[in-house]
Amino acid sequence: MTSPTFNDSITELQETLRASTALAPAVHAAGSAIIQSLKNGGKLLTCGNGGSAADALHLSEELVGRYKTERRALPAICLNADVTALTCIGNDYGYDRIFSRQVEALAKTGDVLVGFSTSGNSPNVLAAFEAAKLKGTITILLSGKDGGQMKDTCHHEIIIPSNTTARIQEIHTLILHQWLEAIDSADWSAL
Repeated sequence: MTSPTFNDSITELQETLRASTALAPAVHAAGSAIIQSLKNGGKLLTCGNGGSAADALHLSEELVGRYKTERRALPAICLNADVTALTCIGNDYGYDRIFSRQVEALAKTGDVLVGFSTSGNSPNVLAAFEAAKLKGTITILLSGKDGGQMKDTCHHEIIIPSNTTARIQEIHTLILHQWLEAIDSADWSAL
């Protein structure tokens, strides 16, 4: 089997981008939910595994730091960033609970949890969503393929129309950047 060329990957990405334009209303609605939560004094929680963990970290750090413009720091916590919590919870409760246990401790009504899972089948992200619902936390899924086990379980679901993990993650990055653009454009002076 030969690996795809760079041009093959670009062509596949272009096709995925075209198909993803239908997701614009869902992307806007989820981004609005994040902004509304932050304006109401809520916080953003994020999580994912592997490359999706990097996406979760990227989204959170841009809120605490900044994206493009100067604005106040916004509360965001990446649940896969604290190695001590991950190893403690994993050791004591099992890997499937590494995020849900943190949601139990940190989430409150009106917060937002964004879970990244390219397959939609990550048991620890699914458990985090279940814990978030019990806390009254708004849930946003960023996934791909057919949405997996998480399809139809969250308040907002954005399922990238692709079966290729790399293309799914590339569109996830585009979406989180779009949310950050909207966050940067929002008025934070009243807070």
